[in-house]
Amino acid sequence: MKVILLSDVKALGKKGDIKEVAEGYARNFLLPKGLAVEATGGHLKEHQRRQQQNREKAAQKLAAAQKTAEKMTGLQVEIAVRVGESGRLFGSVTSADVADALNKKGFTVDKRKLELPETIKSTGVYPVRVKLHPEVEVNLELVVTAAP
Repeated sequence: MKVILLSDVKALGKKGDIKEVAEGYARNFLLPKGLAVEATGGHLKEHQRRQQQNREKAAQKLAAAQKTAEKMTGLQVEIAVRVGESGRLFGSVTSADVADALNKKGFTVDKRKLELPETIKSTGVYPVRVKLHPEVEVNLELVVTAAP
């Protein structure tokens, strides 16, 4: 019996997959628990429509990420922090600090999407990689300066 999975099922497949399963497994386990529906004409059309919508949404997200990447290319972010002797920082510059600086420039970026090369504990210029989308990355320049 062919079924369309409505949620992930261990050892069978992921949500949205169309699988051929034993009739007893489908009738006694998958269908009663709401994990799958029978792959009939109407359900298949609905499944194809949902897949098309998901592809369109993914394309829109990719286009938005590429547009943001074009705006961010070559961007230089400056963060002024308190420093002690010999340019050492009190604390360190984190990805949250960089995300706040990008927010002030008009870019909404999650701090988990930022990759700092190392722990930043002194003034200087550092490369920062921003992952806007699994297929889109931007490299920025972070300038850490001493606060007045």
